[in-house]
Amino acid sequence: MTPPSEYPFESRYLDLDGIRYHYLDEGNGEPLLMVHGNPTWSFMYRNLVKELSPDYRTIVPDHIGCGKSDKPTDSVYKYTLESRVRDLDRLVDHLDLGQLTLVVHDWGGMIGTTWAVRNPERVARMVVFNTGAFHLPPGKRMPFTLTLARTPVLGALLVRGLSAFSRGANRYNVVRGSMTDEVARGFSAPYDSWSNRRAVHRFVEDIPLKPTDKAWDVVSDTQDKLHLLQDVPKLLCWGMRDFVFDHHFLDEWVRRFPQAEVHRFEDAGHYVLEDARAEIHRLVRTFLNKNQVPVEA
Repeated sequence: MTPPSEYPFESRYLDLDGIRYHYLDEGNGEPLLMVHGNPTWSFMYRNLVKELSPDYRTIVPDHIGCGKSDKPTDSVYKYTLESRVRDLDRLVDHLDLGQLTLVVHDWGGMIGTTWAVRNPERVARMVVFNTGAFHLPPGKRMPFTLTLARTPVLGALLVRGLSAFSRGANRYNVVRGSMTDEVARGFSAPYDSWSNRRAVHRFVEDIPLKPTDKAWDVVSDTQDKLHLLQDVPKLLCWGMRDFVFDHHFLDEWVRRFPQAEVHRFEDAGHYVLEDARAEIHRLVRTFLNKNQVPVEA
């Protein structure tokens, strides 16, 4: 069960052809669209929503199969990167968000940035936490744990049967002390059965490592169009003890966007929003204030 004290938000839903797509829509004003990764859900952004919703409109969807969204079978929904981007696009249109600030983490970076390069005129700013928007950078190898999770049969047993991926994330992605039991329950709450962990496994399987993988062409197209976001102000906040999205990924972001504002947290992990919450809240507020979006007449 999700602790109400940690997640005191109203649930909203968009019908995607019979599948319920859950999202948060808290506050008023300029829209901030926050896109989560795997194996998290909108719970990842709970503290940032509390911090910013008094002054901004904070929108946080749960990908299909994640969080409080429906968890359909593979025969009903295609658990692919292209599907995720299409879902996000439908939500943005449904809410008529206009120009927005994109906030991304983990797989949310690939999903959100793919949407962004297809709609560059709608992206006012970007806030980026430990993620990628391109193929594996030079010198970076797939971590052994992710290779195990992708192994046929064994991967399903580990990810869906033993919940090793979600449990491991809670344990190893926070490094400034242990995650509290209440927060760990919040992160894991939606993924309480073999069936409900389908999306967690499908995300890992969808990582493109060769041209024949389903997401390969989507990632290739996105990285080739990143220049369309060159003039978008960017804030990069990075947990340097992330064993997946490590310095190789940060270096690639900086190489592509040398004007980005970069903050490295040497003692933070993949869940940098948990480890460096207070610092990041201040940085994001300052960044938003410093890069004001012109008000349309």
